[in-house]
Amino acid sequence: MILLNFSHPFTPEQLRQLEELAGEKVDRVVEIDAQIDPQQPIVPQVAAMADRAGLTPQEWQTLPILINPPSLNFSAVTLLAELHGRCGYFPAAVRLRPIPGSVPPRFEVAEIVNIQAVREKARKGR
Repeated sequence: MILLNFSHPFTPEQLRQLEELAGEKVDRVVEIDAQIDPQQPIVPQVAAMADRAGLTPQEWQTLPILINPPSLNFSAVTLLAELHGRCGYFPAAVRLRPIPGSVPPRFEVAEIVNIQAVREKARKGR
């Protein structure tokens, strides 16, 4: 499994939690700079962000990909659309949550959200 990380770096403990939830090993973590210039159009910036993953068209469509989306909401939703176009489906996403009472603030892996399954379930309600 490949983790495309568009946010803060994962700690070894977070990677362990992720592998436990996923039931498989993270073979590669690709750290991707997700900073955008708010004064420029977002779509080309997000396309460039996805390009920085360094995957070929074949890899986008065949590798098991998990994403940790950027925190900025407009970047995240635009990235999901971009990745759907490249993969042919919505990749699953990691959700982190703060650890209560931790000083300094720390985060743990809360769940893996199967975005494609969310889409498919929602279609049944139309």
